[in-house]
Parts: sequence; structure tokens; C-alpha cells
Amino acid sequence: MPNPLAPRLVFAVTTDLCFDQRMQRICGSLAAAGYRVQLVGWQRPASPPLTPQPYGQHRLRGWFQKGKLFYLEYNLRLLLYLLGQRAAAWCACDLDTALPMWLRARLGGQPLVYDAHELFTEVPEVVARPAVQRLWRAVEQFVVPRARLAYTVGPALARLFEQRYGRPFGVVRNVSRYEPAPFLETSGSYILYQGALNVGRGLEQLLDAMPQVRGRLVLCGEGDCSAALRAQAARLGLLASGSDPVGQVEFRGFVLPQELREVTRQAAVGIMLLENVGLSYYYSLANKFFDYVHAGIPQVLIDFPEYRALNDEFDVAELVADLAPNTLAAALNRLLPGGDAARYQHLAANCRRAAPLLSWQHEAQELRQLWAGVVPLA
Repeated sequence: MPNPLAPRLVFAVTTDLCFDQRMQRICGSLAAAGYRVQLVGWQRPASPPLTPQPYGQHRLRGWFQKGKLFYLEYNLRLLLYLLGQRAAAWCACDLDTALPMWLRARLGGQPLVYDAHELFTEVPEVVARPAVQRLWRAVEQFVVPRARLAYTVGPALARLFEQRYGRPFGVVRNVSRYEPAPFLETSGSYILYQGALNVGRGLEQLLDAMPQVRGRLVLCGEGDCSAALRAQAARLGLLASGSDPVGQVEFRGFVLPQELREVTRQAAVGIMLLENVGLSYYYSLANKFFDYVHAGIPQVLIDFPEYRALNDEFDVAELVADLAPNTLAAALNRLLPGGDAARYQHLAANCRRAAPLLSWQHEAQELRQLWAGVVPLA
């Protein structure tokens, strides 16, 4: 049982809490350190029951699930919820939760913490709409200087924030917890993409490449592009049918984190692709990169700065400079059966060596030090 006298921290996200692995790691680690933690999220129509966690969880409910009305409703409902809460500090996870968290912190005279999971003003959905981008930039310019502590997911984004606002940003990388397990002796049977099916993830190009690829593709996740991607795969004849009961492409939808780890271990190759459609993607450092390393599987990886730096150090992936279908097919076929077996085994061995070094256990130490500077434990 948590100490009822321990400092209480409240975090807010717009996600379904069951699938937000970063927040599960952050809240779990702070709870283990001795804080009382409450994580607030949003109830989706298809949300499964909350999974047991060592911290408090609450999902807000509402009428809208996307667009401007969703953000307006979410912020109003979050503020009403927060007014009934008490905490030693309030943590806004990205800009879409920042204003209610700032106001609650201001009303109570407690510190605001800003956890930037991405450069929100530069994600593709925002960059494509100048008026929306101006609004979120105004929110960022208001909130970030007022946060007592701010941190983000990678060194490149931290440097960008520091240059923009002239204040320090900590780094807590979005790394999986390393859980030693026997690596498979033989390579798995499919290509795996895990993550949101959203704009700018290179998924349209990946599907276009699949007719040239010697292997199956499994996609775990959903997003704004789910219907369009399924329709594209159907047009290309990649889905299961009477003549092909398995299909070359399988959409598995949302997969709970504990199940996803086993799905990843069974894969042959991981996919980590992004389009250069905003600084947030260009300087990103996604958790799937580390998930693939922990599973011991090589990956086909976009040649962006953070990923290149890690691959220069550990050599666990085939880098691609562009997302042309021919480029992707060549990189995938090199790692699949019938390709360069020696290269595949070299990358897989490097994954096994890198896995213990790229772990949440290291990041959790940095997280606890950052929070101790704002809310010390007795």
C-alpha cells in the first residue's frame, strides 16, 4: 500500500491508459520510488477494462472522440475533475492537457511539470493546418516557460526546446523496460509494425512495397488512417481472401503491451518509418525502436538524426534514406529469408548486446532525479 503521507502527483493524457506504455513506465517507476500517483486519461468507445497498475487510474468520459470538439470537451472535463483533486505537483503530458493542468497548479500554488512526448506543434496533423498550428504554438509559448520542470523523449528535441525557450529540458527516453528472456534461435516469420496508424508513418509506402517483398506484414495498432490503409491493402490484393486464406498483410488492431512483447519476439524484422513532415517526426525517438532491440530482431529504420546516432553506436538496423517502395522492398528482402543471412545474424547479435544497455531501468533513474528536484521524498 502506498504511504498516505507521501507526495501525490497527478498526470494527464488524452490517450486510453491501457495502451500508453510510456505513461505506464513513468507512473509505475514514480510509484515504486514512493510517490502516490494518479494518471488521468480518456475513455474510448472500444476501451478495454483498465489493467491493474501500482498507481491510481481514472478515465474521463465524453461525447466526442476527435477534432476540435474533442479537445474542447476533454479540457473542460479534465479541469472539472482536477478541481476536486489535491496534489503536490501536476504533470501535463503534451500540449493537449497543458492548460487545465497549468490552471490547477496555479490555483493551488503547486508546481507544473511538462512532459513533452513529442514536439506537438510540429506533428503532421498540426503542420498541415496553419491556423491550428498558431493556436498550439501560443499554448506552448504560454505553458513551457511556466513549468517548474520540463523534459522530453530525446536529446535532439531537448536541444530544440532549449533553443526555443532558453530553459533547460531533461531527457527521459521512451525506452522499454528490459526483461531478460531467451532469444529465439531462428528468425521469426513476419515483418512487424507496431504503433499508431497515422499520417506520416510511411505506411502507405510500405503497403505499396509489399508486392515486391518476400514476407508477410503484421500491423499492431489503430489510428486516423486505419480505414484508408485497410482499403489500400485490399486494392493491392494483400489481405486474406478465398484464394489466399492467410494474406500478405494482417491488421491486428490494438494489442495490449504484455501481448505485444510476445508478438514482437515472434517477428523476423521490425519497421520504424517516418516521413519528414515536421520537426517532431524528424527529431523523434520512438519506443518501437527499443522494443525491436529488446526482442532481438533487426529493423528497417528511417535515417533521421536520433536513429542514425543510435545505429552508428549499436548497428542494429538497415537504414533507408527514403520511403520509395523499391527502397523499402530492397531493405526488407535483404533481411528476410533468401537475403543476406550473415547481415541478419550480425544485426540480431548486436540487438542482444545492446538490449541491456538500452533499458528503462537506466531512464527511470534519470526520471526519479528530475522529480526529486521538484517534489522531494521525505
